[in-house]
Amino acid sequence: MKARVTVTLKNGVLDPQGKAIEGALRSLGVEGVASVRQGKVFDIEIASADPERAKTTLKSACERLLANTVIEDYRVDVI
Repeated sequence: MKARVTVTLKNGVLDPQGKAIEGALRSLGVEGVASVRQGKVFDIEIASADPERAKTTLKSACERLLANTVIEDYRVDVI
């Protein structure tokens, strides 16, 4: 079974890498970019036939390793 875990900074947390990307896009002449927030995406194959069990397992992985839950939110999507 395939899953995608998306980790993003919580609202209100400063994102210096996003600001740097935003500035670089402007310097490249990309118009219309109001702001940029960066994050991480993990595409994971998990050996489970039960989507709910897979989701529970991956949420545990996020809490323990993939996300810093103090400053980051995460979303688990079983595909």
